[in-house]
Amino acid sequence: MAYDGIVTHAAVEELQDFTGGRIAKIYQPTPTDLIFHLRSRHARGKLLISINAAFARMHLTEQSADNPQEPPMFCMLLRKHLEGSVIQRIEQLGFERIVHIDARSRNEFGDLTEKQLIIELMGRHSNVILIDKESKRIIDCMKHLTPAVNRFRTVLPGETYVSPPDQAKLNPLEMTGSDLTCRIEWNTGKIDRQIVGIVSGFSPQIAAEVVRRAGLPHKDAIAAAFEKIQSEIRGHKYQPTIFFNERGKDDFHVLRLSLNSDRTETFKSVHQMLDRYYMVKAQTDAVRQKAGDLSHFITNELKKYKTKLKKLNKTLRDAEDADKYRLYGELLTASMHQIKRGDQRAEVVNYYDPNQEKVTIKLNPNRTPSENTQAYFKKYNKAKTAKHVVAEQVVETQREIAYFEGLVQQIESASLKDIEEIREELVDGGYLKKKHRQKERKSKHKPVLDHYYASDGTLILVGKNNKQNDYLTTKAAARDEIWLHTKDIPGSHVVIRSQDPSEETLLEAAHLAAFYSKSRMGSGVPVDYTKVRYVKKPSGAKPGFVIYTDQKTVYITPDESLVLKMRNQPARETK
Repeated sequence: MAYDGIVTHAAVEELQDFTGGRIAKIYQPTPTDLIFHLRSRHARGKLLISINAAFARMHLTEQSADNPQEPPMFCMLLRKHLEGSVIQRIEQLGFERIVHIDARSRNEFGDLTEKQLIIELMGRHSNVILIDKESKRIIDCMKHLTPAVNRFRTVLPGETYVSPPDQAKLNPLEMTGSDLTCRIEWNTGKIDRQIVGIVSGFSPQIAAEVVRRAGLPHKDAIAAAFEKIQSEIRGHKYQPTIFFNERGKDDFHVLRLSLNSDRTETFKSVHQMLDRYYMVKAQTDAVRQKAGDLSHFITNELKKYKTKLKKLNKTLRDAEDADKYRLYGELLTASMHQIKRGDQRAEVVNYYDPNQEKVTIKLNPNRTPSENTQAYFKKYNKAKTAKHVVAEQVVETQREIAYFEGLVQQIESASLKDIEEIREELVDGGYLKKKHRQKERKSKHKPVLDHYYASDGTLILVGKNNKQNDYLTTKAAARDEIWLHTKDIPGSHVVIRSQDPSEETLLEAAHLAAFYSKSRMGSGVPVDYTKVRYVKKPSGAKPGFVIYTDQKTVYITPDESLVLKMRNQPARETK
């Protein structure tokens, strides 16, 4: 990721429409995230500020967040000092990832006061600090830093605010290419790393871009490549782009980068790009944290059942020798007089063989001839029983494996609201115990289904876990509506709320089924579709399991951008 000083610079530029506007409302949905509702004559929007160690950022967002019933103390303090205040200026400190928002309001005595919100976006050192602008005294901050934690500066209420230490880097808009090349130690190598240490706001990605554009990294080429990027920043020649990679290592930047990627998506606004990129990344991270123990349990259960299946299959293979054990027992019975204790093998005539060939039978020298004979008959009886019992266990174990593979897929595509339903399902199924002191309660509310809209406005419903899938298919969907699911692949149930959808709507719904499946990163994913009337849930089947007939199949390569477009697509009335 490259949320560097250049991205911060571009984001602050786009926020200038809110200068002179007001901070209408403030929320703190998580311990690391703040949302400011901003309004001005020219614009209105929700500004997300996050100090998440992995995804520290600031951008306008279209996403909604669930707020706690009791707002945190820092949120209430911000409301007291900033709600209703007028934004005087929004500016970046140099080219660092530090943003100052100055706001003016009247205190309880009616006097004008000016506060400054300082947003420091520096990875695990990120913070949001509210200070009195005149005195520079800290009113409060999201993260308190005592002298024991940071000897350079103390960040606590009542302390004087001190900026992070100056790194003595050059401002990229106030330097020339020769200023850069004069500081590079050419004999040392690693030119891109040196550029990061010289130029303020330059991330490793941008430094590497300078070197790539230069071709041969000599002084004139590096200087020219740097000044080209400098010109793009000065001229606001931004191309906000996300670079998608099938291995999941996606990247983004506001400048044109020559990165190798499987697919790119360009946006009109820096904030749209950031919102799009972090919407999936941050949600995935939040789900991973909340579902960490659950995911670990499901993975272990899946391994356990796969190991069990291997052992059962070995037992079945051994059971194929049942007739051989019976034959050995009968031949040893007929040849008992030829065998004595201590023999390690016996060569006997196979009376069932037309050619009367001899058979060598392995013996236990510590057993009597009679005991060796009975041992083979016991193996025969055990193997004969295993054919029936173990075969049934194999089928049941395969069902368990399919069930937990489905849960793995559901965890990967789950949102925060889906996790607890998956946990409840495992408790109901007897896989997990109820937590201590947890009140006995039965979930009476209906599962909340994800809503998507096709290009023509047709509503498409998606189940994201087994409870939602069961509810969607067996209760919510009408008999003649269209039901979709990936063919022989764990995934979501999808229902088109139409009895006769257009071909385009059918393909868009198939995209949803393919995307919310185990093969979301694949291509040519087979998706079956049929009417809901042909989908049945067998009696006693596990949650989410159904059988269906009269299906047709389409082949889809999932497109994440299309899925997101359908999520935000407004419903339109259709005939």
